[in-house]
Amino acid sequence: MIEEEKMVTPPEVEEVTDEEIIRGEAAEMSQWQLMVLRFRRNKLSMFGLILLVIMYIVIAFANFIGPSDPMKQNEDYLYGPPSGLSLTGPNGEVGLYTYATSTELDEETFKFVFTQGEKIPIKFFVRGDPYKLLGLFPTDIHLFGVDEPDRIYLLGADSLGRDMFTRILVGGQVSLTVGLLGVLLSIVLGSVFGAASGYWGGIIDDIMQRVIEVIQSFPTIPLYAALAAALPKTSQNFTMLHRYFLITLILSLINWTGLARQLRGKVMAYRRADFTQAALIAGASDMRIIVRHMLPNAVSHIVVVAAMAVPGMIMGETALSFLGLGLAKPMVSWGVLIGEAQQVAVIVQHPWLLIPALAVVISVLAYSVLGDGLRDAVDPYSI
Repeated sequence: MIEEEKMVTPPEVEEVTDEEIIRGEAAEMSQWQLMVLRFRRNKLSMFGLILLVIMYIVIAFANFIGPSDPMKQNEDYLYGPPSGLSLTGPNGEVGLYTYATSTELDEETFKFVFTQGEKIPIKFFVRGDPYKLLGLFPTDIHLFGVDEPDRIYLLGADSLGRDMFTRILVGGQVSLTVGLLGVLLSIVLGSVFGAASGYWGGIIDDIMQRVIEVIQSFPTIPLYAALAAALPKTSQNFTMLHRYFLITLILSLINWTGLARQLRGKVMAYRRADFTQAALIAGASDMRIIVRHMLPNAVSHIVVVAAMAVPGMIMGETALSFLGLGLAKPMVSWGVLIGEAQQVAVIVQHPWLLIPALAVVISVLAYSVLGDGLRDAVDPYSI
């Protein structure tokens, strides 16, 4: 008889999970790649990043997206409500339409009454008020609008009949960039003083820490008021643009202390690390050790602190302008726009004047969730 061949059972193959695959790939990645991977897995932070990118693109093309000149007044539409929209035309055709509005003065209440008239089509890429695209290229093309003499006010009008939608977009150019420029200056100041204080220690550390404590001990609003009041009045030689940069400088001079304190602790820990001792033995100078070895290791922490500090800068500019201590008319910022809604009666009768406050809330929340995601991504090895 022919012996039956023995059936050889192949060894069982262990199933590899997606998590193990990710861990295997992560083992071959650099620290920055791991940080990016961890950040991308945070859906809320990714949403905040995408939202901020969209907001900055929109404000960059604010005059193109807005249908009107932000400074153009309309005496027939003072405190005018948002324009009504319709998806059907006067004859039932499908499209995007708004209403022609007529204004009458109520002789009993002495208030303007706005009455919607016939439907008019909203057109895209229309000619309107002239402006400079990106501040460089003269043009009069707008993303949408209606034929003259009619106008569209998506978010209503202010006390002088100016388009709130366009003014909010243009105001974002100031409020959102103040935060970025202010944080950039704060990073420079905080990195320099924090690294010097933590590395050299001794009398230098004592002096810098006492200076930081003095700055942090001042009440914020009175300090803002004192510094802003010291600014010269706008004139032919001192424009609102100059005031804008000085307000940014004021915010930076107040907000660099937190980063300096945190970076000081980081540098003190790095000073005892092996790579620092090796650099000293090799004859590296103090400046080279700080710039080439310590600060690059603290970059991830600096990025997180910067992202968390931008909302504070935005709120600082808004508060200053709202109180009349920062930017002032005719310059447009979210703080200036919110300042027009200080009276309760105005808010009750014209609630659309509070929409700039919603823009502040959205931008601050977006930066906050972005900062949370960056803070978690700084420790990528917990994947």
